[in-house]
Amino acid sequence: MLYWLLFEKLFPHFSPLRVFSYATFRTAFASLTALFLCVVLGPWLIARLREFQIGQHIREDGPKSHHKKAGTPTMGGVLIVVSIVVPTLLWTNLRNPYVWVALFGLLSFGAIGFWDDYTKVRKMRNLGLSGRAKFGLQVVAALLIGLWLLVLHAKGLYSTDMNVPFFKQFRPNMLIDGLLASPFTYPLAFSFFFAFLVSVLVGSSNAVNLTDGLDGLAIGLMIIAAGAMTVLTYVSGHAAFATYLDIARLPGASELSVFCGAMTGASLGFLWYNAHPAEIFMGDVGSLSLGGAMGVVAVLIKQEILLVFVGGVYVIEALSVILQVASFKTRGKRIFKMAPLHHHFEALGWQESKIITRFWILGLIMALFALTTLKLR
Repeated sequence: MLYWLLFEKLFPHFSPLRVFSYATFRTAFASLTALFLCVVLGPWLIARLREFQIGQHIREDGPKSHHKKAGTPTMGGVLIVVSIVVPTLLWTNLRNPYVWVALFGLLSFGAIGFWDDYTKVRKMRNLGLSGRAKFGLQVVAALLIGLWLLVLHAKGLYSTDMNVPFFKQFRPNMLIDGLLASPFTYPLAFSFFFAFLVSVLVGSSNAVNLTDGLDGLAIGLMIIAAGAMTVLTYVSGHAAFATYLDIARLPGASELSVFCGAMTGASLGFLWYNAHPAEIFMGDVGSLSLGGAMGVVAVLIKQEILLVFVGGVYVIEALSVILQVASFKTRGKRIFKMAPLHHHFEALGWQESKIITRFWILGLIMALFALTTLKLR
């Protein structure tokens, strides 16, 4: 919106406005706008949530130390989503289709989380939508995004080749082009594409959701992950950098750096109120939307595999739950004292603030490692 006004309409008459054509400049402004919105609107939202008694219900089988957090305002993810959407609409080139795909991913997964949070509040318990219903809705959202990407692919605006860390020439195709040679193998090719896409988007969304269990833990890690994705989107859309690093270039992907910058700024602003002791929780509307958006961006810039390292702590947290459930169902024994992993360390006697800080450090190390792989190829 402001990009259209300041650059496309006013720049021909006032040359200094050329600066608004640069994605780096608009990314910085989007980050600051998102940060400002979150910090300014935070107290108002917290007051409204308390007024309507929209508080967090604590699971009975969780750490006993968390029971004192019962009643803390939740559904703060609404603030995060608004603080991402508004700067994105203001500072991006809205003719860019990738921006709309990313926004759809954010809003669709956020809507699922909102429904889940609303169900928890209405029923006054820690369980909202059933696991099957939530998963089914996430799959539907991922499939819709997949259809959108196939339309862009047919127009030559999206590549289904993936970048693989440490390998320059090895770029597997999600559509398995060899299977598209015959109409009889079309279903297999598209089945693989959608299965892979669903695993990335739903997995990313749920991984962030599972990590959201300590004050500031998930949102602090999102600042790191979104910051790394900002760098990745920029180099993917920059002709010189993409050629130098020998990664699949996506013309126009630099607009996604504005979106990721807004994610970083909104996460930083929300941490102001979510830091221990938290004044507000993001709820599923925040964690599912952020995780889904991060997965969509990774799919758009062909860094699905690198996403495992960018969001490394999220992946570890999700794996701890999977291993715990699998072990208990097959052997009747638990691997961890409690899952997700952050609760295991709480059970060992670690202070909440120490767990959060150490997980942040680990997340930063893994994100920096992900960025170094761009050159180590």
